[in-house]
Amino acid sequence: MKGHKKILYLTALCALLTGCSSASKDAEQAIIESGNKISMFVTTDIHYLAESLHDNGPAYQRYLATSDGRQLNYVTEIMDAFAEEVEAQKPDILIVSGDLTNNGEKESHLKLAEMFGEIEQAGGTRVYVIPGNHDIENPYARSIKGEDQYVTDYISSADFETIYGDYGYKEAVSRDKTTLSYLATPSKDVWLLMLDTNVYKTNIKYGAPASYGQIGQETYQWIRECAKLAKENNAQMIAVMHHNLLKHSPVLSYGFTLDNYEEALEVLEECDVKLALSGHIHIQDIKRSRNEEHPIYDVVTSSLCTYPQQYGVLEFDPEQGYDYHTTRVDVASWAKSKNLQNEYLLNFSTNSEKFFADRAYKRIYNQLTETGIYTEYEIELMSDTVSRLNVNYFAGTVPSVREEILESEGYKLWRKATEPERMVTYVNSLVFDYKIDNTKLHISN
Repeated sequence: MKGHKKILYLTALCALLTGCSSASKDAEQAIIESGNKISMFVTTDIHYLAESLHDNGPAYQRYLATSDGRQLNYVTEIMDAFAEEVEAQKPDILIVSGDLTNNGEKESHLKLAEMFGEIEQAGGTRVYVIPGNHDIENPYARSIKGEDQYVTDYISSADFETIYGDYGYKEAVSRDKTTLSYLATPSKDVWLLMLDTNVYKTNIKYGAPASYGQIGQETYQWIRECAKLAKENNAQMIAVMHHNLLKHSPVLSYGFTLDNYEEALEVLEECDVKLALSGHIHIQDIKRSRNEEHPIYDVVTSSLCTYPQQYGVLEFDPEQGYDYHTTRVDVASWAKSKNLQNEYLLNFSTNSEKFFADRAYKRIYNQLTETGIYTEYEIELMSDTVSRLNVNYFAGTVPSVREEILESEGYKLWRKATEPERMVTYVNSLVFDYKIDNTKLHISN
C-alpha cells in the first residue's frame, strides 16, 4: 500500500479504551503514517442482487418495471466495472455506507463479500462497510424466478459481522456493545467512526424492514469515548452512517434523516467531527449544519446502482483538508474492454439515464392524470420537466439545467399548479433550493 507501514497499532489503542475486548488483541494493522495524504472512494446503496436469485423471467421483468430506477438488471456489471476502477486507481480506502444488498438476501451478501475480497487482494485498498436498512433481518428477501417471487434466506446481525469481518469488523479498535458500529483507524490522522443507525430488531415481527434510523444513548456514550481516544492520538474522525445526519429534501426526510438527528448533531459537534458520509436517500447532495462555530457537512453519495452510477472521491491532505468530488463508473468502457456485444452496456450511460428518466416520467404522469384537472398536453409537458429535474437532482447537478427549466413551458405550468400539493412542493424546492453544485466540496483543515 502506498504510504503504508506495518505497525503493531491495534493493541496500543485498545489499551487506551475500555470495552474493546471484541477486537483482536494480536492483530496487526497497516496504518497510513501521520502527515501522508489519504485517498478514499465512497459508495453506497449498491442494492446488489446475486444473479443466482433471478432468471430474467417474467416475474423479474415485472419487478424491474415497478422499481424506483435501480438498474438491478445490470448491477453485477456495474459492480464489476466499479471494482475494476478501484483496483486500477488503488485508493487507500473504500467506504461502503449501507444497503449493500437488494433486500438482505444471504446469497447477495456472500457474493458481494467475495467482490470486496477481490478488491482487497488486488492490493492497495482496504474496504470498510456498515449495514443499511435493507441488509439485516429483512423479511422481503426474495429470489425472483419464472412467474413468481420466492422467500429466500436473510441474515442476522451476527451473520453480517461474520460475512463482512474482513471489511472493518476484525480491524476495529473499538466496538459499540449495542449495535454493529465500530471504530477503524486506517490512518494515524483520520479515523472512521462507522455507525450502524438501523432499526432491524422488529423487522421479522412486523413483516417489513424499518426504513427509519436512530442512534441510542449507549451508542452516544461510546461515540464520546471514541472521540476522547482520537483526541489523545491527534486524529480526527469521519462519521459514516446509512441514514442522513441532516435533512436533504423538504418531502423526503422522515425515514431518511435520523429520527434524533438534532441530538446526533450535538454529540458529533461535541466530538469535533467535521464530516459525515451517508446514503439511503439515493440522491447526490451536500448539506451544512447551522452551527457557525463548528459546522458539520453531511455528504450524501448517490446510489451506485442508479443513474448516473457515480461514487465519491474523498482526499485528505494534512495541510489543505478534505476535498470531495464525484465520478461516474464507466460501464461502457469496461464492457468494450471485455469485448462484450451487449448494445445496452456499450451505450450504458445513455440507456441508464433513459431507464431512470422514464420511470420518473411515468410516476408523475400517473399522479397528474389522477388529479383530473390537467389536459393531456399539459401533463406531458409537466411530466417531462420533472423527469429532467429528477435526473439532475439525483446526480447533484440541478444548477446545470436550472435556467433551462425556468424557461420551459412545463415549469411555467408547475408555477401555477396547486395539485398534487406534495409534488408542487418537490418541484419548486428543486428549482429554488439547489443552486450549488452538489458534486464537490472542500473543507479546510
